[in-house]
Amino acid sequence: MKRITLITLLLLFNFSFSQKKELRKAQKFYDAGDVSGASQLLEENQSLFENADQKVKPGYDFLTGKIAQNNKEFQRAYDLFTSLKDVASIKEEVMEQLNLLSADIVNSAIDDNGGGDFKSSTEKLYLAYLIDPELNKDYLYFAASSAVNAEMYDVALEYYDQLKEMAYTGVVTKYYVTEVESGVETEVTESEYDLYKKSKSYENVREEDTPSKFPEIVKNIALIHAQRGDNEKAMIAVQEARLSNPTDLNLILTEANIYIQLDEKAKFQSLMNEAIAQDPDNANLYYNLAVVTADLGEKEAARAYYEKAIEKDPNYENAYLNLVALILEGEQTIVEQMNSLGTSAADNAKYDALKLDREEIYKECVPILKSLIEIGENEDAIKTLMNIYGTLGDNEGYKEMKTLLEK
Repeated sequence: MKRITLITLLLLFNFSFSQKKELRKAQKFYDAGDVSGASQLLEENQSLFENADQKVKPGYDFLTGKIAQNNKEFQRAYDLFTSLKDVASIKEEVMEQLNLLSADIVNSAIDDNGGGDFKSSTEKLYLAYLIDPELNKDYLYFAASSAVNAEMYDVALEYYDQLKEMAYTGVVTKYYVTEVESGVETEVTESEYDLYKKSKSYENVREEDTPSKFPEIVKNIALIHAQRGDNEKAMIAVQEARLSNPTDLNLILTEANIYIQLDEKAKFQSLMNEAIAQDPDNANLYYNLAVVTADLGEKEAARAYYEKAIEKDPNYENAYLNLVALILEGEQTIVEQMNSLGTSAADNAKYDALKLDREEIYKECVPILKSLIEIGENEDAIKTLMNIYGTLGDNEGYKEMKTLLEK
């Protein structure tokens, strides 16, 4: 029995010795830059390391992780390094390697983002965040942004909710000094700033905090909810966001769009006026305000908004068409009055007066339609103007429009 035990111990010793020997050989390949050779050696001896003892296994896993990192198998490298964080003998090396892994992952994510692979960029940035959630919160923010670009809205919402929960701001203090001789202001590091502010060669030393990203995060939460059609959650989020950023144009428009979906046009109208105050040269804002104002029955105000949209963008075809349609709405009341008249002399006189009023409406539309046709020969404009010329008895105008229509 003792002989059997001795043989067993010898076998275990030789087995462990072989593991260490092959691991050292693989490490030499890796250190010499032959990552492929190291990988091949470990693969060839995989059965040898499958049941490696606790003295050898951490070293094997650590080297395997470094090879995986070199091959951009980042998730595998992360899993292996994370499993080794509590191994005292290599803990310091593992933590250093995790920092290197984080940098490699982020650089790879930047490349993916530049190449338009936003899904891969999102996954990598989130993995970099997981390496050190306390220090790498910025990566979670960038992962959320990349998820939006990838149209992975559920993922983006999850990440933004995490950022909101941790009250992430992303605020960074920047340091600036101005060289006395040149008068040029330069951004410097904090340590350089502490040095330069004591020097007579520099002046106007100042610190400046970057804007908080928190309002943007809450805004994006609202936008995603709105995009998904969850108006209740979107409204809660956007109103919360506007508390800290009341003049943000995107937030104003998001809230306005929610109200229009809820058919609360008066509130939409009020918010569009707020938006115009922030961006007074935006023709789309005037156009949208005109549409809703017309729906609310405020025809003169709507007309003024359409005209303002055209003033801001003289090529805004829909604004011309809607303006003409708004003016022509006045025809309906006139036609109804004409049809209600009898055949008396007084009614005939009223009929002729109403007919003139109707023609004035048509004449009012002519220059607007002609301007629109000059922009790009809009077919709807040509048809409408042709019909107006026909009603007014303008044969030359009618023929001109008909010729344009038949091109």
